[in-house]
Amino acid sequence: MIDEIKDEAQSRMGKTCKALEGSFARIRTGRAHPSLLDTVTLLYYGTEVPIKQLATITVEEGRTLVVAPWENPMLIQIEKAILASNIGLTPNNNGEVLRLPLPALTEENRRDLVRQARTEAENARVAIRNIRRDAISDVRELGREKLIPEDDAHRGELEIQQLTDEHVANVEQLLKEKEQDLIEF
Repeated sequence: MIDEIKDEAQSRMGKTCKALEGSFARIRTGRAHPSLLDTVTLLYYGTEVPIKQLATITVEEGRTLVVAPWENPMLIQIEKAILASNIGLTPNNNGEVLRLPLPALTEENRRDLVRQARTEAENARVAIRNIRRDAISDVRELGREKLIPEDDAHRGELEIQQLTDEHVANVEQLLKEKEQDLIEF
């Protein structure tokens, strides 16, 4: 029973770290990366579809994203979706592809992006601690109901705390890498 609780906590904490990685991918650095457009969707035959399913997204010259739709009539709709998404990029339409130049980051922009990354990391740490609280609560409940020995309950709590410490350290490492990436370029 304790192993099931630990496995579920491990899984949920892992998903939290994956979500943090996704959040960090959306925080742009000075480099162009196709993942900047992952959150941009548009209506395609009545369904919200991400741009990457309607076009090829490539990086040109390190600071420019090129979006080449598979169907030329979608070009204007993709352009409107990018403008409406508030990701801070203005597309240049040449009739065949969209070019999205990334402006150079100023020192103030970099500080704001670092602050945003720290906020995302703190949210992930809070989520991990909430998962720990739920798991420990479940283990204590098993102990109160005498379904497991007291020693096993205590050992389970310690193991859950170790899981939490590992995942919080992972969050710290991801944050450190992202901060370095933002400051470096």
